Amino acid sequence: MTQYALFETAIGWAGLAWGADGLVAAHLPDATPEIARKSFTRRFPEIVEGSPPAYVLDAIDRIRALMLGKPADLTGVPIEMGRVPDFNAQVYAIARAIPPGETLTYGQIAEKLGDKLLARDVGAALGQNPWPIVVPCHRVTAAGGKLGGFSARGGVNTKARLLAIEGAKALEPPPPKPARTRAAAQAPQPSLFD
Repeated sequence: MTQYALFETAIGWAGLAWGADGLVAAHLPDATPEIARKSFTRRFPEIVEGSPPAYVLDAIDRIRALMLGKPADLTGVPIEMGRVPDFNAQVYAIARAIPPGETLTYGQIAEKLGDKLLARDVGAALGQNPWPIVVPCHRVTAAGGKLGGFSARGGVNTKARLLAIEGAKALEPPPPKPARTRAAAQAPQPSLFD
């Protein structure tokens, strides 16, 4: 049975979901617990809120510490890597080894995989990461000091905020927000990181 728990961090409400063999998903901090809850119920229709086992409680404590800018290691948190394609699992294993405050580029990960031409594939795999923070995809950037993309709510602004909290070396600032169109004004996507 897949279960989840929501928890408050210094920058908003986050969540972790787990199955029999480890975490199956994570939700980055957001404005309300309802956003995280909907994220899990949309991905896992049979999911139920539950009491976290010890390793999930430990992960929650470590994520809270990270969101306060404190060093915390999440590499030992079990995740159900069998749920993702082999290539993605290889990318995630490399990304998990990046310590807080450090970054690798998509190209550097591609080179570690044996082919620098895989950089776009690395980006695509990270865009499908079900465990953000635990698999710190925000620590993977584009070449030349650019942030690159980020598929989570808030986009590159969320990535920049997470890197700043962790004390990462200065990167290119996020691009200015585009002027809102009438359609965008009618359907805002709130984020703590905008």
